[in-house]
Amino acid sequence: MPFDLIEALRQLVGTQNVLTGADAAPKYRDHRGIFVGTALAVVLPADTQQVSAVVTLCAQNQITIVPQGGNTSLCGGSVPLAEVEQQQIVLNLSRMARIRSVDPVNYTITVESGCILANVRETAAQHDRLFPLSLTATETRCEIGGNLSTNAGGIGVLRYGNARDLVLGLEVVLPDGRIWNGLRGLRKDNSGYDLKHLFIGAEGTLGVITAAVLKLSPRPRSVATACVALRDPATAVALLAHLRSQCGDRISAFEIIGRSCLDIVFKHVTDTQEPFKQQHEWMVITELSDPLDMPLDSALHAAISTLAEGISEFTVTADKDRAESWWKLRKAISDAQKAEGLSIKHDISVPISEVAAFLRQADAALLQAFPGIRIVAFGHIGDGNIHYNASMSEPQQNAAFIARIKEVNRIVYDIVAKLNGSISAEHGLGQLKHDEIYRYKSALELELMRNIRHTLDPQGLMNPGKFI
Repeated sequence: MPFDLIEALRQLVGTQNVLTGADAAPKYRDHRGIFVGTALAVVLPADTQQVSAVVTLCAQNQITIVPQGGNTSLCGGSVPLAEVEQQQIVLNLSRMARIRSVDPVNYTITVESGCILANVRETAAQHDRLFPLSLTATETRCEIGGNLSTNAGGIGVLRYGNARDLVLGLEVVLPDGRIWNGLRGLRKDNSGYDLKHLFIGAEGTLGVITAAVLKLSPRPRSVATACVALRDPATAVALLAHLRSQCGDRISAFEIIGRSCLDIVFKHVTDTQEPFKQQHEWMVITELSDPLDMPLDSALHAAISTLAEGISEFTVTADKDRAESWWKLRKAISDAQKAEGLSIKHDISVPISEVAAFLRQADAALLQAFPGIRIVAFGHIGDGNIHYNASMSEPQQNAAFIARIKEVNRIVYDIVAKLNGSISAEHGLGQLKHDEIYRYKSALELELMRNIRHTLDPQGLMNPGKFI
C-alpha cells in the first residue's frame, strides 16, 4: 500500500489541523501578496511533541519544511517557494500560543512560539513588567517564533537591543525531530557554546523554535516624548549623540520621518495632522522613560534646547494622548505606503554616524538614475536602521520602475556596503534577498554559514531556498 503523507500527518495532529486545497492557500501567500508558493499541506501542531513527530516523519520521507508563525514576513521567508524540486509542507505554529510561566523576580517569561507579540507584552504588563520588543506595524499579528527566527528589531532597539538580546533560553526541534531543551533563565552560563544564538535569526533553516525564555525589564512609570522638526538627517544624528550624553539610557526611542512619509500618511490615514504649523522636511520623535515616578519632560526639553543648530522647532509632552498622536504618524507609514501602491523597499543599516551620508548618497544616485522617483525614508535612526523605499507617483510609470528592482537594489546596496552596513537590518533575507547576500558577504562568511547549516540539517529539509 503506497505511503499517504497527508493521512500520516492527520494521525499525528488531528484531521482538522492538516489543511489542504483552498483551506491552506492563505498560508502559501505572504501578507503583502508578493510571494505565493505551493505545498502539500499546512500542518498545525498543538505542542512540541507534535512538532517533533511531524519533523521526524518529514525527515524520514525527505519532505521539506517551511516553519511559519504569524506570516508577517516582509521578505517571503515564511511562505513556501513557488517552484520546488522536493515536496514540502508548511509547519504553522500558531496553535502553540501558551504562556508557560512568568517569573517576575527573575524578570523572565517563558512562552511558546505561537504567542502573539502584543499578548506577551500585555502579560508582562499584568505582572508590572515590560517586554520591550515593539513592532509598530505587526505587533497584534506577529508571533514570537517568527520574531526570534528573524531577530526582529523595532523601535526599542536603541535601549533594549534586538530580539536576540531579549532571549535567555530556547526550546528547538532539530531537523531530525530531536528536541533540544535549552529553556534556561540564566544570565550567566559559560558552560559551552551559546547554542541559542544559532537559531535566533536563522529564519527556520536550522530548526524549529518552539518556546523561549524571554527577558523582562522594569515597567516605565515616567515617559516624556518630543517631536522635533529639523533641517536634515545630519542634525538628527547630532541630536541623538547629544541626547545620549545628556540623558543616557533613558532614551527608549529615536525615530526619523521624512517629508514624503508625512505626505502619504496625511493622504491615506484619518485623524492625522501636521504636528507643527509649518511643514518641515524632516522630523524626529524621541522618547525618554524611567521606572521611577518622576517628571522627564523638563529634562528632555532642556537637553534639546542646548543643541540649537539645525533644529527648526520642537515640542515636548508628558501627555500620553498627545504623544500617541505623534507616534501615529510613524506607525501609519507602512499602511499609507500600502495604500499608495507598490514600492521597492530596503531595510538597511549603517553605523549611526553614517546615516546622513547614506541618505545623501543614495538619494543622489537614485534621483540621477531615475528622475522623478519618490523616496520614502524613515526608521530607527537610533540604531542605524533606515527603511528606504522608492516608487513613482504615477501608476504606469511605477510599474516600469518596479520592474527595474535589480538596478535599484544594486545602487542602494552598493552604497550600504561602501559604508560598512548591512542590506538587512531587521527583516531578514527570506526569498527576497537570498541571491543578493552572495554579493555582500565574504566567501569565508558564506562558507561558515553553509557549514553550520549542513551540520544541523544535512538533508537540506529546513526552509529550502531561503537565507543562503
